[in-house]
Amino acid sequence: MSYSKEALREKRCTPCEGGIDPLDEATILRLIESLDTQWTVVDDNRVLCRSIEFAGFNRVMSFVNAVAWIANTEGHHPVIELRYGAVTIRWTTHAIDGLSVNDFICAAKTDQLLESV
Repeated sequence: MSYSKEALREKRCTPCEGGIDPLDEATILRLIESLDTQWTVVDDNRVLCRSIEFAGFNRVMSFVNAVAWIANTEGHHPVIELRYGAVTIRWTTHAIDGLSVNDFICAAKTDQLLESV
């Protein structure tokens, strides 16, 4: 399984209620190559994480609201930590306690938001 950044952005998340295995390390490594380089895989390959700095709280909130729109549209919701001038986004698939393609789809769409800032 391999997707370009553009292909990931065009895909839609599929509901995950569990019952599938998380992505294996080799698949994670292939998919992360499609994302901007600032994404890291943490927590024993269970979380896709990126921190972004902004000039001020209003920009942080605008970005967080845009990520929330993506999350609601895709039915896949991240953990978001925000503070003045910075935000950390953590995508994971809670139902499988690991990463799924949904996490990479949403990360690619998050990257796309940053390209327009």
